[in-house]
Amino acid sequence: MAYRNRSLAKNAERFRGPTAPRKRHAKRQDSPELVVNTFHRRGNSLHHPLSNVAVNQRLEEYEASVKDRFDKIVPLLKSVSALQHDQDFVIKAQELSRSQLGFELPSHVLERAWVNPLDMRALFASCVFQAHQKVSEQFFNSDPLHGGEESPEAVAFQSFLTDCGFHLLDVTPCADGRLAHSIAYVLRIPFSAVRRRSHAGALFDVENTVNRWIKTEHSRYREGIPNSSASPTRYLKVVTYHFSSVDPSHQGCAAHGSDDAVAAQAGLQRLLDFRESVENSFCCGASVDLLLIGLDTDTDAIRVHVPSVDSKMSLDKWICALKVYKETEHLSKEHATQKIFEIVEASSPENVDKGMLSFITQLITNNLSQIDYVRNLHDGPYPDAGHAERFIGVGIGFKEVHLRNLTYFSHLDTVEEGAPDLDVGVKIFKGLNVSRDLPIPVVIRFDYSGKVPGARGRALADCLRVNSAIASRYRDLVDDGLLHTLLTIRDRDKKAPAEVVGSSLEPDLQEAH
Repeated sequence: MAYRNRSLAKNAERFRGPTAPRKRHAKRQDSPELVVNTFHRRGNSLHHPLSNVAVNQRLEEYEASVKDRFDKIVPLLKSVSALQHDQDFVIKAQELSRSQLGFELPSHVLERAWVNPLDMRALFASCVFQAHQKVSEQFFNSDPLHGGEESPEAVAFQSFLTDCGFHLLDVTPCADGRLAHSIAYVLRIPFSAVRRRSHAGALFDVENTVNRWIKTEHSRYREGIPNSSASPTRYLKVVTYHFSSVDPSHQGCAAHGSDDAVAAQAGLQRLLDFRESVENSFCCGASVDLLLIGLDTDTDAIRVHVPSVDSKMSLDKWICALKVYKETEHLSKEHATQKIFEIVEASSPENVDKGMLSFITQLITNNLSQIDYVRNLHDGPYPDAGHAERFIGVGIGFKEVHLRNLTYFSHLDTVEEGAPDLDVGVKIFKGLNVSRDLPIPVVIRFDYSGKVPGARGRALADCLRVNSAIASRYRDLVDDGLLHTLLTIRDRDKKAPAEVVGSSLEPDLQEAH
């Protein structure tokens, strides 16, 4: 990549990682730089010369292993349902569950089957919750995405980010589950190097974001983390809105009526409000840099609205990664790298920051691998153009969720303030689950800092408070067994999975006399 200095180039190469070797064919006389790309993974699939085939393979294996846990649930429960009148039903059901899902079913639900119809809704919710716990354990215990704080990828990216002139990257995707993978997959950024918090329509809370900016700048001033306050770097805030190229009128952002122009405008306005809030509240030229990205949820191709040095962006102009892909797919690796930089530079405002230019060039380059990932895995766009999430995640946390259509996020401190996000999620799951007589699984999570006295107890209290508010707001669903909750907390200062502290599936305690 044609970076402005050797340090940028070195760090970008480390971040991008190794690329599989290519076979060169005879060059055409009329285009000496043209090379036929012959990457192969399955069949005669071709890959862009800058695609990281090895990483694509690893990401595919991880996605398949996680989603397979959830996809096995319904077939398993159908088999269990057929056994409920057999002798030794509980024993048989547990053996079947252990062999196929890797965990046991709640015994108190199974043991009631001889007097009442088997509560399949409770069993379904329990399986989803336990599958989520297995995923959480795998994520924190083995770092399958190679994105932990101490991973070479994260260290290289943070160095690259600093060289681009930024000390922190704060990204807000839409809460839609089709964007849950936007960091680790779509943008190919190590998850630990990003501050991510999803909101419906990507409409983040400006006041809360200003407070997080203050905390970041205070950390730089007091501790020199992530770098010294004397370093001339900026806080980069990114909004990722989304649209559908397959069905733009129906499968776009629900929060914006599937109108990608409205979604982009709303995202940009929220960014500008954040910047103005910082500038109005603090002296000495305090400010932030802004970036707006659009994501096609059918192909995972991004489009980037390049900002000027004062963060002005045009909603009608962007760099389309899919177009860049087509313009560079037949070039050699070296010429493709140079061409991408030239495209970004030519599409940018005259007064664009050079560090931002390098950062965007890297994002576009990273996204080429994801475009190949989707194409080769599905022989075209995603087959599930709409929602297919497995559960709703409510609260603060979920660092381990980085897969498309796995989780609908509703980041909130209280149900009252987060009601719009949560209501959208429940509406989505009424179509996905309730329409099939299956419950809505809701995982409540509050992360806390173990360094702070009493933080764990407050996180537990937050879980209980939000659980009670959810039960009150969606009383009809809860009473019909069509909404179940799992309460979890996690110490963010440790590399450990979430801790289960309660569930709506717990057996009723018998009153003692």
